[in-house]
Amino acid sequence: MKTLIKGALFLSAALGVATVKAQSVDDIVNKHLDALGGKTVINAVRSVYVESTVDLMGNEAPSITYILNGKGYRNELDFNGSKIIQCVTDKGGWGINPLMGQTAATDIPGDQLKSSQLNLNLGGPLMDYTSKGFKVTFEGKDSADYKVKLTTKDGVEIVYYINNKTYFIDKAVNRISINGQDIETTAIFSDYKKTDVGLVMPYSQQIVLPQITLNITNKKIEVNKDIDPVIFEKPKS
Repeated sequence: MKTLIKGALFLSAALGVATVKAQSVDDIVNKHLDALGGKTVINAVRSVYVESTVDLMGNEAPSITYILNGKGYRNELDFNGSKIIQCVTDKGGWGINPLMGQTAATDIPGDQLKSSQLNLNLGGPLMDYTSKGFKVTFEGKDSADYKVKLTTKDGVEIVYYINNKTYFIDKAVNRISINGQDIETTAIFSDYKKTDVGLVMPYSQQIVLPQITLNITNKKIEVNKDIDPVIFEKPKS
């Protein structure tokens, strides 16, 4: 009987811990979304237009990003006279990279596409993650951040480091498979500022790739600017 009672108490305690953790994850995510301006503000954003400079191997390159919320994402990088384009929609994606010998629009591979499509949502993948079929788990904390892992229904995994004071994302670590090779990328965010409509966005990013690091500084952000959906269509060969 004592053994049964101890077992019941242990099970009850375990379930209690699981409930607390689940509530903690939702609380962290909700505070993060509030820090960005709140769901009402985020849902009112139709588009974002960003002009940036990218420090690439010691050279500064101008970059423009167009986002239609939930529909299309396009980034143009002008590097030494070569225009590198990455475009993703809710239906597919393509890219042009003359530096890699891609002078015509080339489809983005499946695993890379699934990860890139997460950029379509301006509130981020954590916004309404349950309705999207995503899973979010609490992975612990360090002195500065809560670690929250998001797993999409397609198997994409991202670990977010959410600041335990500001609730902004300090860092996001993404593991994807490209050409059968598992690759880890890290994005570090800072210099958060409020836009005219109340949406808060980072003006500085550092993207750490296996062989190169990109430092991105946003110079201009326009929210709800008219963007022609035609720019997301794949050019005909």
